[in-house]
Amino acid sequence: MCTMIVEQVAIDGCGKGAAGWFTVRQANVSYDHPFYARLEHALNIDFVDEAQGPGARVAVELSAASAQALVETIRAVLAQAEMGGYLDEPEPPAGAR
Repeated sequence: MCTMIVEQVAIDGCGKGAAGWFTVRQANVSYDHPFYARLEHALNIDFVDEAQGPGARVAVELSAASAQALVETIRAVLAQAEMGGYLDEPEPPAGAR
């Protein structure tokens, strides 16, 4: 059964696709059936810049356990960067919640 769980967030970054590097302006995050991963449900993340068309997309499909481990690892790395004085205070991306 489809969960229909999906959120979008404005972001500021870059991704590398088949045609090379491109600006990433949005992440679409869902927990639903993956397209490729052999899982019933997955955390699906599409990093996109819709203004550049369908080629400006990087997609990942993660098991729930892998997604949780990734979240914890991201938090740990950012905490270390902040403690070391390396974390800049970036401006929030346009349209961020």
